[in-house]
Amino acid sequence: MLLEILRIIIIFMILGGVGGAIIGNIYTINEATESYSWLGAVAILLLLFVLYRNKLQFSGWYKGEGRAKLPKSVSLTLILSSILLILLPFVLGALLS
Repeated sequence: MLLEILRIIIIFMILGGVGGAIIGNIYTINEATESYSWLGAVAILLLLFVLYRNKLQFSGWYKGEGRAKLPKSVSLTLILSSILLILLPFVLGALLS
């Protein structure tokens, strides 16, 4: 169990860092979007959660109870919410600047 938690932390740090760097570079194009870049970070975390629960948890060391994919409706809702959160800084930057 401890190895799986360590694996989750490493996956989120690496993939979250790469995703955050990409999103951060995109948001620096416009100064108004930089103050809302935390919304992109939340979106990356949501996408990583969906990825882990639907794919990565089945390839890890933990083989105990409670391993199940997210329902399709929940996965779709989280993915669409992430897309909205990624686009929202551009909308807020345009409206509030």
